[in-house]
Amino acid sequence: MSVSIYATLWALQFPKFGQYYLDCDWVTVVAQGVLDHVGGEGADPYESFLPSLSTSVAGGLRAVVFVEPGAPKGTSRCAQEYEAPLLVLSGAEYASASFTALHARLCDALRAGRPRLVAEALQADSRRRLLFEDGSVVDVGSRPGREN
Repeated sequence: MSVSIYATLWALQFPKFGQYYLDCDWVTVVAQGVLDHVGGEGADPYESFLPSLSTSVAGGLRAVVFVEPGAPKGTSRCAQEYEAPLLVLSGAEYASASFTALHARLCDALRAGRPRLVAEALQADSRRRLLFEDGSVVDVGSRPGREN
């Protein structure tokens, strides 16, 4: 039996691709805290995927790992390592981050390299268009309940 090194701190809903628009899909993001004593019992078995224990501790946390529920855990390096976390912060980074800064970093991670949404155009015929910073445009159809 293996005991998890993570303690769930919170779970919040975010726009699935890191940017809100009408009728967008939502995803849950879970903040998994790693307590400040984890890895401190001699050689640190978690140093390959968590911030250094000697420089990261604040607020009782060594690190905070952000994942979607059900994210696979267990790699060739360690059974406790998430395969593809959205974001990993040291306890010090997490403790000093404002909610606005944390929200922006998580939305950037959810966007995963996609261009940033800059506008949503609601047209007179109820069709909608999403306009992105790279100049691309996506038609998303009609707003529910507004079809002519």
